[in-house]
Amino acid sequence: MAEQMKKIGLVGGISWVSTLDYYRLINEDVNRRLGGLHFAECLLYSLNFADVQAVTWENAYGLLWEACASLKRGNAEAIALCANTAHLFADRLEAELHLPFVHIATETAKVLRHEGHTTIGLLGTKFTMEMPFYRDRLATFGINMLTPPTQATRDYVQFTVKEELGRGLLKPETKARYVAIAQELVSSGATAIVLGCTEIPLLISQADFSVPVFDTVKIHSDAIVDYMVS
Repeated sequence: MAEQMKKIGLVGGISWVSTLDYYRLINEDVNRRLGGLHFAECLLYSLNFADVQAVTWENAYGLLWEACASLKRGNAEAIALCANTAHLFADRLEAELHLPFVHIATETAKVLRHEGHTTIGLLGTKFTMEMPFYRDRLATFGINMLTPPTQATRDYVQFTVKEELGRGLLKPETKARYVAIAQELVSSGATAIVLGCTEIPLLISQADFSVPVFDTVKIHSDAIVDYMVS
């Protein structure tokens, strides 16, 4: 059984705190499916988040390409980018590296469609909320994505994701504000909330809402394991 497991390359460190969850979830799920002492055969390239911030996400293609190329040299059979924002470049990286990518927005869209949701509220980095790469991917599945309507609110989410959650700081007042922001999206017609940033599930979860909450880290990890054991 172990010989049949496909080797996945994970690009993490963006941030390390959410990469911990990926590593744990993937290994737990492989073991749940295969039993015994089976765990994930994987490669992890952990980027220095300060390097990403220094160039900004819009200019991080070179850093991501180097990470993915290193994983390819290590014989990874597919790549998973352990951050929603990094998927800004997923299609280009997949085309240039000639490796399949397990795409977080595609996998999230499949789950949302299966559960019957066509209008969802998304919280994520300002890039994920404002740029078209995520919205367009969901739209191809017939899903409308609502995000906080004001720039000030989106900037607040961006700041707290980077300066608090990315450092592992979980503040009660930030949690309360996130819940209120998400509830406004529900009031605007969202039938579910998507935690579209791999740090946000550290702060809020299904327990905080009456509508369904979709954790993209969990969805992505499940899809990665599907690929590995397929």
